[in-house]
Amino acid sequence: MNTQKNYTKAFVILTSLFFMWGFITVLVDSLIPRLKEVFELSFFQAGLVQFAFFMAYGLLSIPSGFILSKIGYKKGILLGLGVMGIGCLLFYPAASYRMFSVFLLGYFILAGGMTVLQVAANPYVAVLGSEETASSRLNLSQAFNSLGTAIAPAIGAMLILSDSIKTSAEIDQLLPAEKETYLIGEASAVQVPFLALAGSLILLAIIVSFIKLPNILSKKTTGGYGKALQHKILKLGAVGIFLYVGAEVAIGSYLVSYFLDMGMPEMIKNNAFMASISESILQQDLSKVDNKAIVGAFVMFYWTGAMIGRFIGAYLTKILRASKVLAAFATIAITLLLVSMFTNGFVAMWAILLVGLFNSIMFPTIFSLSLTGLGDYKPQASGILCTAIVGGAIIPPLYGFFTDQFNFKSALFLMITCYAYIYFFAKKSDKVLATSLQEKV
Repeated sequence: MNTQKNYTKAFVILTSLFFMWGFITVLVDSLIPRLKEVFELSFFQAGLVQFAFFMAYGLLSIPSGFILSKIGYKKGILLGLGVMGIGCLLFYPAASYRMFSVFLLGYFILAGGMTVLQVAANPYVAVLGSEETASSRLNLSQAFNSLGTAIAPAIGAMLILSDSIKTSAEIDQLLPAEKETYLIGEASAVQVPFLALAGSLILLAIIVSFIKLPNILSKKTTGGYGKALQHKILKLGAVGIFLYVGAEVAIGSYLVSYFLDMGMPEMIKNNAFMASISESILQQDLSKVDNKAIVGAFVMFYWTGAMIGRFIGAYLTKILRASKVLAAFATIAITLLLVSMFTNGFVAMWAILLVGLFNSIMFPTIFSLSLTGLGDYKPQASGILCTAIVGGAIIPPLYGFFTDQFNFKSALFLMITCYAYIYFFAKKSDKVLATSLQEKV
């Protein structure tokens, strides 16, 4: 009875970690339009925020596994939380002195801690109970991760995007006292949320240190990466993870700027129903908030769709072959992007927001399909697939570059290419899965 009770406590704590890194990942998106104005960046430069954040996954996933093999998973979780806290604290001096380079460093450190945390937390969730219910526990934890990504845009819109930002020329025209007051206010808008996050991470670390966790670390955790990569489905899946994460993050990161470019704030304010949605999320009169917040509130639907779709997809993949569901979801995502490209107004807006609903199953489905037939090399394969999350560092600035060169709608062709590859992977993996099932028969 006591052991089960302890495992329940451990599961609750670990699930809160899933929520935390989902929340922080998307809260980063809220800073991009604000940083773009504060530092007067191009869309490409603004995309470097995500580059710094997701590059950590590419550089640190495999080293994290090595570190964990030396210090253990519980200490790894504590290390991850501590490093994330340091990253959040760096936002304080970065905002005070308006240093973009320090922001990028803070993001990289924050993501580095998150990388260690994910490598450590995922296997623990799987073993906190019977093997028969392991999948259910993982899905539940991932649902809370999606909950974090769903509410983060609303929090970001209220705390980070709600006030107007002055240009350098406007700041120079202020009196010394007014300028100091303005800069302090600007810094506070970023500092307060991330100081609160740092405090939450420290509190979680203290709680985790007192939680009894099972020892699941294998004595042999190194080697085998070369043999794992001999499996074609794994290599195809790693590219799929790279493109999926890149596309999901790029769309989420630029939604506010995309909606502003289409002139959505005025359309929302002039439509009673849409205005009521934005006001209910922001809990403020739209005349008193900046245009970024008005459209930023709707980004919540992109991430909420991913959460809802995860529950729907979990059922669909039980009654249908997972590869077929993945192919269908990729097709619908491409269709929605085409609709957004060739329309305007609310149709274009809701079409791209609905892409989030069909993003939902892509990561876990690509991940699981990529492990087909790998047997004892699944741990190494998981490290390789986790490294492919670096796509979130490459695709967003590339999308920003194409936006600078052309426009938002034309740049969506890059997103369509990403989902087209996912469709291709689904078809390839379907053949592998079919062959595997035949061999079992």
